[in-house]
This record gives sequence, structure tokens and C-alpha cells, in this order.
Amino acid sequence: MTFPLYDNGLLSGLFLGVLFGYALEAAGFGSARRLTGQFLLTDWSVFKVMFTAVVVAAFGLWLFQMIGWMRPGSYYVPTLLLYGTFLGGALIGIGFMLGGYCPGTSAVGLASGRIDALVYMVGMVAGSAVYAMVFDWIRPLALATAGPQGWTLPQLFGVSDIVVIAALAVIAFIGWKLGTAVERRFGGPYTAEKVLAEMDGLEAPEGRDFGRVQPAE
Repeated sequence: MTFPLYDNGLLSGLFLGVLFGYALEAAGFGSARRLTGQFLLTDWSVFKVMFTAVVVAAFGLWLFQMIGWMRPGSYYVPTLLLYGTFLGGALIGIGFMLGGYCPGTSAVGLASGRIDALVYMVGMVAGSAVYAMVFDWIRPLALATAGPQGWTLPQLFGVSDIVVIAALAVIAFIGWKLGTAVERRFGGPYTAEKVLAEMDGLEAPEGRDFGRVQPAE
């Protein structure tokens, strides 16, 4: 890889980590309300931001390979482990739903001074330690039913990279429109004004739209 700032991962990792943390906080993901709102269908910000990031990253990887900044195959593609992926996905989904954070957003929440994010991170570290201790017992299940060795979606479906990127963009667009309609149906999305009103035990005045900034009276 010859991308600028690449120095075996140290400087580039720190730089991109700061940018990633800033983007998460700017999107409001430092608050557990965002992620729990996704599960409750009241706030689709997580889907919108993350799926947009997937499309941008996919296009960026393709573009960097086209202009020679990255060599094809210079990044690691893990092999799909069906049982381990489904079981792990279910467990981490339950953790997201109950805690309101993922590993990245919990770090952002902690940096913002949120105590619940600290509790989540302690539980995350403890859970990782338990997993490491019992891995030898569950190894046959975790590593069972391996899929194709390191295949990407273009290889799996036999199409070009740009076709997969276009399909992802279409899915993102449909999901964005659907999510906006659903969150409005359920009273979302969350705004700072609405959250503060709930914390104060107040209800929005009749006819007040919390999704838009109101002019000063």
C-alpha cells in the first residue's frame, strides 16, 4: 500500500482513528439513544451514516486500486465462518440493543464523559476476556462451516466491483428513504431539543415539530 501517511499503520491509524471518532461524535453516536433508536425504529441515523460509509469506502478502495494507490489484494479479506458469524452477530446485536453502544461509539461516549459508556466498555473488556478463556471449548463451533476462502462479493457473484458498488448505493438510497419514512412514523428522529424536553419531564407543545429548528419568538 502506498497511500499517503502510511507508515506501517502507526501514524495513519492514529490520524484515521481521530477522524473516525470525530465523525461518530458529530453524528451523535456518542449517545446511547442513537443506537437504541435504530432498534426501536425511531431513529435511523446509524443505518444512514454507516451504510453511506460502506458505499464511500467501497468506492474509495476501487478508485485507489484504479489509480495505483493500492495494489489489488493488498488488504485482508477474512473467510466467512457461518456458525461463528451468526452466533457472534446475534450476541453482539443483543449487546448493542441493551447497552446502546458498539465498541467504537463506547470509546466516543467515554471521551464525552458518559458514565454508561464506561460501564459498557468494562463489560466489553470482561466479555472479551471470558471469550478468550473459553475459546478452546467452543473452537469446533466457532470455526465450523467455513465459506469460500477470502472471497469478496464480486468474486462470489461473478460480477465486476463497480456493479457491487452500484448495488450497494441503490440499497443505501432505498434504505435512507424507507428509514426516513419509518422514523417519522414512530416520532423520530432524536434531536437535542426533544431529548432535553424528555429529561426535564416535559412534553412538546401541541403542533411543535422537534425535527426542525424553531425560530425565536
